[in-house]
Amino acid sequence: MFELFHYGFIVRAFIAGIIVAITAPLIGTFLVAKRHAMFADTLAHVSLAGITLGIVIGVNPVLTALLVAVVSALLIEELRRKNLSGETALSLFLSGGLALAVVLIGFKRGFNVDIFSYLFGSIATVSESDLFIIGILGIVTVLTVKMLYKELLYTVFNEEMARVSGMSTHMLNFVLTTLTAVVVVASIRIVGVLLIGALMVIPVVTASLISKSFKQTLLLSVVLSLCVVITGLFASYYFNVPAGGSIVLLALGVFGLVSINKKGSW
Repeated sequence: MFELFHYGFIVRAFIAGIIVAITAPLIGTFLVAKRHAMFADTLAHVSLAGITLGIVIGVNPVLTALLVAVVSALLIEELRRKNLSGETALSLFLSGGLALAVVLIGFKRGFNVDIFSYLFGSIATVSESDLFIIGILGIVTVLTVKMLYKELLYTVFNEEMARVSGMSTHMLNFVLTTLTAVVVVASIRIVGVLLIGALMVIPVVTASLISKSFKQTLLLSVVLSLCVVITGLFASYYFNVPAGGSIVLLALGVFGLVSINKKGSW
């Protein structure tokens, strides 16, 4: 069963997968609590434009996706700060990012294997440079959340009170949106652009059904995410299916089982 780990690309995929499994629900827990679950999907579609830009100009697509996603995240937060509704800002960037990606894909004369792997994830395409970037982004995400955990938590649940108490809620919101962009880009190779939002939300929602506190939800969502990501990567290898689809279907299956059990306990 474990003979697959003789292949370098499999080892890289599993290391990247574990990093993604930890960071995605780590940020997703804050987004769900803040009722910004669609933010990840928006940045994923925007990052697709960055990916296609990188492919067109011959630069590592993960780097161009990171640049585009972070800039877009900061612009979205700035628009929201200027009283543009969150849903409107997300809609503008989601449709604009997708439109730009389509135009850039046209320069490559349609979809190719590279773009397809970014859309749905692929364990065979995680290169050493990708793994290095994903690792750095993962470390930055975990350390930032650890350092600013209390401030981010306070901002999520009572932003007005946090502002009154002297916290820079504007800066904290920028940090959270930037971290979301970082996690989205780090997850693309494993889960894919079209499904990363689901990985950031489904384990969190599942954990919230059986957890009694924010911290419990965060920790349990990471455990659930690790389980579905690792199992999904095995399924992707042995059944030759996209990694992202396998991971998200497993996450949905766990959510369904927990929901049924929770309903039965009522």
